[in-house]
Amino acid sequence: MPTPVYHRLVVSSGTIQKTTLSIATLGMLALCPAGALHAQDANHSPGWVVISVPEYRALRVKAYPTEREPEPPPVDATLTRVDYDLRVDTDLASGRATLTVDVLKNGWVRVPIPAGLFVREAKLDGKSLSLAPPSPGKDSTQLSALLSHPGRSVITLEIALPISSAAGEERLSIPSTFSGVTKVALEIPRAGVDLSLYGGLFSDTTDLPNGGNKWTAYGKGAEPMTFAWRRKTEDHHSTLPLRMRATLTQFVGLGEDSTSLTANVNLEITQGAAKEARIQLPEKVTINQVQGALVADWEMKPGELLITFLEPVEQSASFVITGEATLPRDGQMDIPLLRLTGTERDTGGVAVDVLGAGEIKEDSVKTQGLERADASDLGEPVTNRQSPALIAFRTRPGDAKSQRSLHIVVARYAQQAVLMANIEEARYRVLLTKDGKSLVESRYAVRNNQRNFVKVTLPPGATLWSASLSGKPVRPGSAPDGSLLLPLAKSRAGEDASEFALEIVYLLPGASWADKGRLKLSLPALDLPVSRTGLQVFFPPLFRLSSEPGSFHAESYVNPICSVLVASLAEPAVDTPLAPPPAVPGVAGGAGGAAYGMTNMDMARNEHTKDDKQLSAQSQSLVDKFHSTERGARATGILPVRVDFPAYGPSLFLVSELTSENQSPAAELNYQQDKKAGGK
Repeated sequence: MPTPVYHRLVVSSGTIQKTTLSIATLGMLALCPAGALHAQDANHSPGWVVISVPEYRALRVKAYPTEREPEPPPVDATLTRVDYDLRVDTDLASGRATLTVDVLKNGWVRVPIPAGLFVREAKLDGKSLSLAPPSPGKDSTQLSALLSHPGRSVITLEIALPISSAAGEERLSIPSTFSGVTKVALEIPRAGVDLSLYGGLFSDTTDLPNGGNKWTAYGKGAEPMTFAWRRKTEDHHSTLPLRMRATLTQFVGLGEDSTSLTANVNLEITQGAAKEARIQLPEKVTINQVQGALVADWEMKPGELLITFLEPVEQSASFVITGEATLPRDGQMDIPLLRLTGTERDTGGVAVDVLGAGEIKEDSVKTQGLERADASDLGEPVTNRQSPALIAFRTRPGDAKSQRSLHIVVARYAQQAVLMANIEEARYRVLLTKDGKSLVESRYAVRNNQRNFVKVTLPPGATLWSASLSGKPVRPGSAPDGSLLLPLAKSRAGEDASEFALEIVYLLPGASWADKGRLKLSLPALDLPVSRTGLQVFFPPLFRLSSEPGSFHAESYVNPICSVLVASLAEPAVDTPLAPPPAVPGVAGGAGGAAYGMTNMDMARNEHTKDDKQLSAQSQSLVDKFHSTERGARATGILPVRVDFPAYGPSLFLVSELTSENQSPAAELNYQQDKKAGGK
């Protein structure tokens, strides 16, 4: 056998050389001090360096690093599966428990035995196994098995489990473990036993020769499994004659073209079992659908509806019947009533409603076996219906075979168009200035019999100057989004609802005009539709103004169609400077632009001369109130201020049709400075 040798590194003049050392020499290196080594190597030439064995080993580890050791497993052992094979005795269930264990760690491993088991004997792979007591600080009733070899092992336990009894029922609980699957084979050597399982699922049942049964069940290891059983009791309920009670609530909707029919049926079985239900059908009734949790099928026969259940009903069942009937549109008619057959007593009721414009003549209602009731007392499907033409009847107590009928007379009416709210016509007058400011007067002819307010959204940056309703100043409200809420007057319903005028005046800033350019004139957006719109634009005489194709188009000026928008004075001609209007008898300030644009309120003031002093006094009091406050403060309350529109210069008239609600109409305009006019 060759002698093992070690290597010694010798450094000479910066060069590493390798020499071979025997065991004896290595021992001498390990035992001799450094001085002795230098003495022994004195025969070497100067410049040689001799290192010790530890230094050599450190260099070798760096030259040949060892591989990384594998990480230990996360657990020492796993309980893969637990199989129970038990047989029920008087007070105990005895048998065998087989534990399949996979050991992952080298060395001794502690595997806990399921808690609550009475262990008689334990074996490991067919050999006896001693179970260790629990670890200190843990449950004192749980034992453990100590295993030393990695791999799969099978532990067999002879066990017994207690059986608890209460109220004629016996229970057996299988404890939870850390296993993935738990299988239980339970044998009960008794005949006529009803077995229930909680926390698992039955997979197989076997009849035993001695008259008992053996059940196989599976469950999750982390959840306990509980078996409960009791003796079967003979039930002769299904063999007894059928006796039942019923509640049938019916709703009939009388439409102009067809009549709808809905019925809710509730059955209560007092004896026996019901496999089907039969309902008498009047003539001219067609059933479209029968729905219910226990309904298997239904069949419509002449004069009868047959409903089959999924299984015999021993307690209660409910279903809904929907259909239609052929009845006259109006006049005298007999309401079709559904009746259950084979019941001892039936309750419920019927409700009739006229769909559309019509009513039931109260003095013509004739009933038999029914009495008048409130619709809210009948339950579904009548409770949630609210109609002034609805009448309801309750079934009169008595024999289920008693006669019932309902005869009514229906009167139909011609439907009238109902106007909610609409703007018949909108008129705008806009005064444009060279510095970009726009003064806008908006007038609307409104019909309304439902709305309380109209929502007006002014263009961004606009400042409201005044608002009036039918010539009377109003203070608008403010919506959450910053828009204005103007009150509306309500008229009587129908197409002949009277019109009233709504007017607002606001100022809108803008960019100054150059020699020529293009501008977009945006108008307010209302939450009501506008049938037609007229827009008159006044602009500086030194410019020319034209419109671009769009929602507005130029036309010759015409007066408003709605009478409430017609001004007290004639409108100025299109594209001509505003001439002083002629004097009107009874109107102050007939000459000049101040009289132009007077509202109905101004005319009423002139016509009713008796109220002049009172109005003047009110105006003077408001002026005094304003001067009495600090400069810049605002007076509270509604101010009867009327802003006249100062129309001057040439004008352009544009029209538009059918503006939808919440839409802001806009006109595209081109302007250009008139050099000839500027020279003049």
